[in-house]
Formats: sequence, structure tokens, C-alpha cells
Amino acid sequence: MKTRVLIVDDEKEFTEALAERLNIRDYDVTTSLSGEEAVEKVKSFNFDVVILDVAMPGMDGIETLRAIKNIKPLIEVIMLTGHATVESAIEGMKVGAYDYLKKPCETEELAFKIDKACEKKAEHEARIREAKVKEFISSPRAALGDK
Repeated sequence: MKTRVLIVDDEKEFTEALAERLNIRDYDVTTSLSGEEAVEKVKSFNFDVVILDVAMPGMDGIETLRAIKNIKPLIEVIMLTGHATVESAIEGMKVGAYDYLKKPCETEELAFKIDKACEKKAEHEARIREAKVKEFISSPRAALGDK
């Protein structure tokens, strides 16, 4: 199954070029040109990783990150910016970003980070499934065969 990636950046040409480079590497890529649009897409679709620009008009990257993590906490988010600052990097990591890269970044480096972020998400999902199975097995109702 292909890794599902959402690219969020207000620069249309950059977004299209990055989407093309990731599609060539066999990712299932969706794009969004604003934080607000990205949040709506996250509500409607299941993404593994979001590539998110920090500096956008309207809802900026940090606000968008907070909203995404509130809706679907297991989605991993890689922050991208051409205006990297230590403060925004620290803030993004505090809010739950998986990693932080400065634009322009090498496609291979980004693909590596996407793969690692996807692995982390899959590990979290597996632990949650295991916990739910253990909880079900140990519940008194399961022992009695009740539903």
C-alpha cells in the first residue's frame, strides 16, 4: 500500500513540483494550498504523513499543525520552511511535528523522512491495536462470551 502524503504550501508551483517528485517515488500525494483546506482534507481522508509549510497566509503552519494533531493525533507532520527559525522549529516540535526541514530540501532527504515518519505512525497504530486486544481479552465480558 502506498504511503499517503498531504503537501500543504501556499506556493502553488512548489507544491506541484514536490508532488510530482514524490509521485515518481510511488507516494500517493494530495496537495493543499492553505491550512484551512488541509484541515478539511485531514477530516475527510486518511493520510500517513503531512508535509507542512510554516509560513502561510491565514492559518499558518503551527496553527495547522495544532488542528491536524487535534483531529488525527497519529498523523506525522514534517514542517518545511524557507524561513527557518529556531523558535518556529522548537514550537513545531512542542506541538508534535515529527521533523523540520528547511526549503529547498533534497527530495531524497524528504523521502527518507517521510518513510521514517510513516514507520513511526505504523508502530503507534500497532501498539494501540495490541492494547485494545489485551483489554478485550482481559475484560470480564469477553471471558463470559458476552457482546
